[in-house]
Amino acid sequence: MNPTSTFFSRQRLVTLAVAVQALFILAVAGAGYATTALGRTIVLRTTPVDPRDLLFGDYVRLTYTISQVTPQLWHGPDAPQKGQPVYVLLQPAGRAYEATGVYATEPAATADQAILRGWVTDSWRHGIRLRYNLERYYVPEDAGQALQKAGIRRALLVRVSVAPWGQARIAQVEEVPQ
Repeated sequence: MNPTSTFFSRQRLVTLAVAVQALFILAVAGAGYATTALGRTIVLRTTPVDPRDLLFGDYVRLTYTISQVTPQLWHGPDAPQKGQPVYVLLQPAGRAYEATGVYATEPAATADQAILRGWVTDSWRHGIRLRYNLERYYVPEDAGQALQKAGIRRALLVRVSVAPWGQARIAQVEEVPQ
């Protein structure tokens, strides 16, 4: 075996590995931007809590009105299980969207409805608790407490972009105008 050909094949493998990693990072970033650019914007009601993360700085933990739903909204063959992926059908109700059904499989939606993918975190006789991976909103340094205080006075609205392929991303958090 020629040592020069081994060197070039290893160099090609390293170059290929670096290129694949760079493409992966660009694809993840591109998916986020595509969600915002191509996604449908829905508005959800929330209340904030202002924790602090030593590595990432200030963020606001958001609890949505659609994070806890009644069992009557469940449409599935069996009772929802912790960790189970679900699809939440949302309908406009005033300024924000509210849950009208929670499904084990993706339901059909009309033009004014939206579907948000979530996961069951807890289920009991009186309710189903869900998470959407939209519960953290990072804010500039020292802005979290101001947003938390605003949320104590009145509900906040969160604008969420939902891409056609199901990915969701927070676009903006704002106070409900009086």
